Amino acid sequence: MHQSKAYVLSLRASAAAAALLTAVAAGPAFAQAADVEELVVTGFRASLANAVEVKRAETSVVDVIKAEDIADFPDNNLAEAIQRIPGVSIDREAGEGRSISVRGLGPDFTRVRLNGIEALATTGGPDSGAGTNRGRGFDFNIFASELFNSVTVRKTQAAEVEEGSLGATVDLQTSRPFDFKGFTAAASLEYGMNELAESWDPRAAILLSNTWLDGRIGALVSLAYTKRNVREEGYNSTRWDNGPSVQGFCSPVGFTPQNRPNTTAIGATAANCATGVPRPANTPQNVAAYQLASAATTFHPRLPSYARSDYENDRYGLTGSFQFRATDRTTVNLDVLLAKLDTIRVDSGLSAISFSRDSTVGGKPQTHVLEAEVDQNGQLVYGRFNNVDFRTSTTYSDLSTEFSQYTLSLDHEFTDQFRMSLIAGRAFSDFDSPVQTTVTLERQNVQGFSWDYRSGERMPAMTLGFDPNDPAQWQVTPAGTPAALLSELRLRPQGVENELKTARLDFTFEALPSVSFKWGAAIKRYDFFTYEQRRQNQTDSLPPLPAGVTSASLATTLTGFGSNLPAGAPSGWVIPNVQAFASAYNIYCNCNGPLPGGASDDPDDFRMTGPTNGDARRLNQMIKEDDDSVYAQLSFNTDVLGRGLRGDLGLRYVTTALFATGYQSRASGTLVTVENRYSDTLPSINLAWDVRDDLVLRFGAAKVMARPTLTSLNPGGSTTTSNRANPSANLGNPLLQPFRAKTYDFSAEWYFAPESLLSFAFFHKDISTYIQNLRIDDIPFSEGPLASEASTIVPSNFDGTELWDFTTFVNTPGGPLKGIEVSYQQPFTFLPERFGLPEWTGNFGAILNYTWVESKIRYATSVAGTAYVTNDLLNLSKNAYNATFYYEDERFMARLSASYRAGFLTRIPGQNNNDVEGKNETLNVDASARYEINDNFALTLEALNLTDEYNDRYVDSVRNSPSTYQHSGRQYYVGVRYKF
Repeated sequence: MHQSKAYVLSLRASAAAAALLTAVAAGPAFAQAADVEELVVTGFRASLANAVEVKRAETSVVDVIKAEDIADFPDNNLAEAIQRIPGVSIDREAGEGRSISVRGLGPDFTRVRLNGIEALATTGGPDSGAGTNRGRGFDFNIFASELFNSVTVRKTQAAEVEEGSLGATVDLQTSRPFDFKGFTAAASLEYGMNELAESWDPRAAILLSNTWLDGRIGALVSLAYTKRNVREEGYNSTRWDNGPSVQGFCSPVGFTPQNRPNTTAIGATAANCATGVPRPANTPQNVAAYQLASAATTFHPRLPSYARSDYENDRYGLTGSFQFRATDRTTVNLDVLLAKLDTIRVDSGLSAISFSRDSTVGGKPQTHVLEAEVDQNGQLVYGRFNNVDFRTSTTYSDLSTEFSQYTLSLDHEFTDQFRMSLIAGRAFSDFDSPVQTTVTLERQNVQGFSWDYRSGERMPAMTLGFDPNDPAQWQVTPAGTPAALLSELRLRPQGVENELKTARLDFTFEALPSVSFKWGAAIKRYDFFTYEQRRQNQTDSLPPLPAGVTSASLATTLTGFGSNLPAGAPSGWVIPNVQAFASAYNIYCNCNGPLPGGASDDPDDFRMTGPTNGDARRLNQMIKEDDDSVYAQLSFNTDVLGRGLRGDLGLRYVTTALFATGYQSRASGTLVTVENRYSDTLPSINLAWDVRDDLVLRFGAAKVMARPTLTSLNPGGSTTTSNRANPSANLGNPLLQPFRAKTYDFSAEWYFAPESLLSFAFFHKDISTYIQNLRIDDIPFSEGPLASEASTIVPSNFDGTELWDFTTFVNTPGGPLKGIEVSYQQPFTFLPERFGLPEWTGNFGAILNYTWVESKIRYATSVAGTAYVTNDLLNLSKNAYNATFYYEDERFMARLSASYRAGFLTRIPGQNNNDVEGKNETLNVDASARYEINDNFALTLEALNLTDEYNDRYVDSVRNSPSTYQHSGRQYYVGVRYKF
């Protein structure tokens, strides 16, 4: 990347070797030309050529991305750059790549190292996407890509590489002063616009580097800043549920209990349809429509909603590097990386809320079905209803991530044959959301509401039945309405902290020119801390309006909704004003007692939950993990059948000591710490055989392990019993064993021309130990995983007949994973001579790759682990491809890239009686261009997400019912670059 002129490409220095390789690959005609021509390439082609050379020289299966020039990574986002590598897919959030999956294995299975040491970066996100990262997955959206100069993805395991990955180890490297010769400077300034947000925002970067004392001392600093306003909007159903769930719809007059599909839950007589709430009379209805909508096989959206999210992101980054070559045999490196991502996110929604409520809060049992149409898969594609409650909501979130890493390394050669490498460092990631506040306004008893999916659109046409832009339609305290239906207030400040301290010592002894021994040890101390506060009774409604305050004064209006959405979407609606609510009710006081407007129904109405752990933050979970490992590895380079064979054979032994702390779900809030220890012996082998000068065959095999996801290790849990009709319990399992697998890789790489590669790879992973998030719905507490603790968890007013929903984590047998990768890259320099085309056609080139992965995992369907279903591995896309076509001459470069990812599953079993949850396929197209005015200045243009791809999430493998259908629009950047 930042190899710039010093490297640009050191292909000049290695021109003879490149020419020789070309001659062997292309035959005698080219060999004669190589005697008189020097091969020199720069820019994007240079980065590709260097990456090919690195890949070919490695013993393991490795893919590399290099920067085109100083502070000039080939994509604005690291994840979006890595997705160009075969076998890598990404998941985008708000139009920007956030996490990666490698060879079908999700973010928790991919280990990331920054400047040689492991790191974990954590950000927050909306619940409709990945949400707040409380796992081991790495969030790439924290870092500006200009801070890095190379990315290496290691797909096979070697003993010298630390454990922790089933998918791949990703190495991110920032620039160092010895990468350059003498003084080097580069700067860039861009302005970008998101077409939905319609805001022009700056993006800037600068790098300064110099060396002194004949190259013995060097220092480098780089800074990057990005401001990005982005808007995401569309439709959200918050999953789908079946007819009888939450007690079913109100039955027509005269419809006897014997004919009801859910008699017990609804009540004994039709009059109970309106018990306890001010509802219009239960007038005659369409009995057939009621029966159709209420059937157990009929599924409907739980919260059909229009939704918008506005993001204001500020991303800062700084790297510093100091290098000292004390002697010809000793080099010291100090690397510093600081990053900060600040986000203000405002989520707005307009929801028909009745379809997720029970009878106690004015839900489905008070909703009259007037018309219904169900498709062949049981999906309620059309429905018209009376007595539907609506809600308009605003969630204001202040999100901030601070990341810091300090790494010190020492490389020393004792002799020509014996050398040592020492690296020690600390990485800290702190995600904090001090404000996450949701407020709502309500509208009861809407008549004639309907949704219609019959056109085949993922977003239905909805007839609201009232004007959502009229403030008079919305209330905080509707006259005569029970407290259960008043506006809600939710306060959920939260955060996640990760700290990792590590040290590694490696020795290498070259016993013979072709044989070397490596051995070493590593220690890692990892701390994970997550906290969350909530309003003491967050589902309780607000007290009456304070004196002088009206519902209208607590509202504002959302406008401009519906850009590029299906016809029929409203242009806007009234939304709550969070700042006005905060001022009227003093909601951030964390207080009890009298509130504005009179005494509260609950003396703790604005009290936040405890205990506070001594720093005003409620501890949810804390993990301390000590990992110690040693390894030994033999590396060799010999001949087999007259052709070079290189390889490594090694063994790694690692112990893991886990200390997990959390609150048990008991009235006393008991703090519990559970210990768990396990060890793994991990053999590995990698072979690379140059069967021809242009053909390399590779083989790799290893035992690998990945530690359990962090959220699964919580020894505590939580219960929700306020809704007696649907109580739930959620708990972790700190005694889990890690993911374990045996992996096998075979690949063939044909370097058929300069800067060119055609490769085929087959991989197989036998996952013997898997960890599943198990959800079991509608079973008595006595049959669940907490049956022995019923006396301390189940409320005294429960009689034991209630049906609970349980969520926990269990080890399961796993299953096999297999796949193939095909990759091709080549500059089309042959076009003019071979086909008689114009000379400029030789400036084109292509990079193409395709990955197919299949995995069938056994998922438990019972708490006892005696019943299983077989389905795809979570986050696995069966098909994925990337295609990049480029043009590059002395002054102008243009690139067009497409990345396709097939749909994948995100949860098994699904929630609300659905078998699975997942995300549908995506195709993202990006383009960029650069024109170099001279050797120092260049103009740049980038266009991202040209297809305006939708975030299309679904529930159920057969119905594929839309859960989230939102888009964030296209993103454009124009700018200028300077280098010296």
